[in-house]
Amino acid sequence: MTDPTRTSSSASLAGSASTLPVSGSASTIEHGPYRAEIAGVGATLRALTHEARDLVVPFGVDEVRPLYRGALLAPWPNRVVDGTYDDEGVERQLPITEAERGHALHGLVQWAEWAVEHHTPDRVVLATQLAPSDGYPYRLDLRVEYLLDDDGLRTTVLALNAGTGRAPYGVAPHPYLVAGEGRVDDWTLTLAADSYLEVTDDRLVPLGVHGVSERDGFDFREGRQIGDLFVDHAFTDVAAAPGGLQEARVTAADGRGVRMSWGPELPWVQVHTGDRPEPENHRRGLAVEPMTCPPDAFTSGIDLVRLGPGESHEAGWRIAAVV
Repeated sequence: MTDPTRTSSSASLAGSASTLPVSGSASTIEHGPYRAEIAGVGATLRALTHEARDLVVPFGVDEVRPLYRGALLAPWPNRVVDGTYDDEGVERQLPITEAERGHALHGLVQWAEWAVEHHTPDRVVLATQLAPSDGYPYRLDLRVEYLLDDDGLRTTVLALNAGTGRAPYGVAPHPYLVAGEGRVDDWTLTLAADSYLEVTDDRLVPLGVHGVSERDGFDFREGRQIGDLFVDHAFTDVAAAPGGLQEARVTAADGRGVRMSWGPELPWVQVHTGDRPEPENHRRGLAVEPMTCPPDAFTSGIDLVRLGPGESHEAGWRIAAVV
């Protein structure tokens, strides 16, 4: 016998599901020549343009976000090797989300549906709560603000420990910057980093920090064309630009491009040339990811934030056009 209540409920649920884009709630903000599009899944920067020129590699509103493109990474950026870490004397096991290398990659909220709290023509605020789990038994309230002004897109992330215990924490964005025509090989990167983190070739396990002059092609302090160089490394000891912020600048042959700047709360920056087996994605944009801590910080403890109950942490960065 058919249950009419069950049928009605199922129809209602099906109807509501069909109204939401694949990438989650869609929010557009604009200011002058800038336009940004934010997706609810992962509080993702889905597109950013200046005078209709892409500053990041975009993806479609009804497309599953590819390659962490534009996602927010928390409560850790990059990877936790083998997904295991010592949490102040307690051994934890995180879900393995980088199957080919056997690591826990890019945190736990990149696929969460973030709720829009405020939305004005030039500003949107999204929030989510991370529930405790076996591998990460902490409750975090996370809030992100995207704001456009004359100086581009400013992003600010606030994390609050809404539970008990001292929560290990880190955060980063994952945009793929676009300088202009062509691909990564054609662009010049300027990054005033004195040091980089060496990793193993196969699993990208950290080995130690070295001076950028110790590895061929890794000194971007005066700016150099990327060419066919492969990079998937974290850099640190970045000299502050005028104004006190650290900066990465990616420019095309015509001098135009994009710059990303961030504060001292983000002492590391992962740079990845976007090497992929799919021709449509291969070296299409340069991933620049300012991070509060280096890869595998849950294990090493290097620059790892510990949030006690009721404590919060704020980090921010900006993306702007080079014209």
